[in-house]
Amino acid sequence: MEIKILEDRTNPLLKRHEVRFEIAHATKATPPRDEVRGELSKLVRAPKDRVIIERMEARYGTAVTRGEALVYETTEAAKSTEREHILVRNRLKEKAAKGAAAPAAEAAPSEAPKPEAAASEKKG
Repeated sequence: MEIKILEDRTNPLLKRHEVRFEIAHATKATPPRDEVRGELSKLVRAPKDRVIIERMEARYGTAVTRGEALVYETTEAAKSTEREHILVRNRLKEKAAKGAAAPAAEAAPSEAPKPEAAASEKKG
């Protein structure tokens, strides 16, 4: 796997570098995002937890993948700026469990009075 940086722009407002890259992977499939983050962090001389791959697109019929990455100055800046699903893809945040929200939603309807009980109170 050979990574070539096509463009590197500085974005001081968001405290990051925006990098466009190209990967040549002659005999292999598209490399995993985690592996690309590791190699890219070596090229830009930044810790792996500050490198976030925004997107990777394999070019049809070739062994070339192009992508965009963001290299933040701090991990906190990355976590506060990036969207949640991008952080989950880059393994910087755990996916929120859907099961944890369901019990709270089920508890609320049980507190409401039942229609039968309300009808019997009105009669008497």
